[in-house]
Amino acid sequence: MKIKHDNKGGLCIARITGEMNIYHAHELKKWLTEALASPEPLEIDLSGATEMDSVGLQLLLLARREAERSGKELSIVNASVAASAVIDLFSINGYLNRAPGQNR
Repeated sequence: MKIKHDNKGGLCIARITGEMNIYHAHELKKWLTEALASPEPLEIDLSGATEMDSVGLQLLLLARREAERSGKELSIVNASVAASAVIDLFSINGYLNRAPGQNR
């Protein structure tokens, strides 16, 4: 798994490529924690995710929860087929992609 990030106009855009699974959980959690601590909005691009297991999904849910808690803008975009399959399995696309402060 690789995470490439760029800052464009006050927006941190992170592109995750490779496997979002238990074998990369520590690395992904560490990066997400650091990215969520910064003040700029965060966009996570999942177009390069080749695999996602329940741990990868849990980390996205953690990111959403922490973004809501802190009022940070978070967008999860361009889910690959692999990522979409897991997100759709649990029917949480709406939760992952809602705006800050949006009703639950």
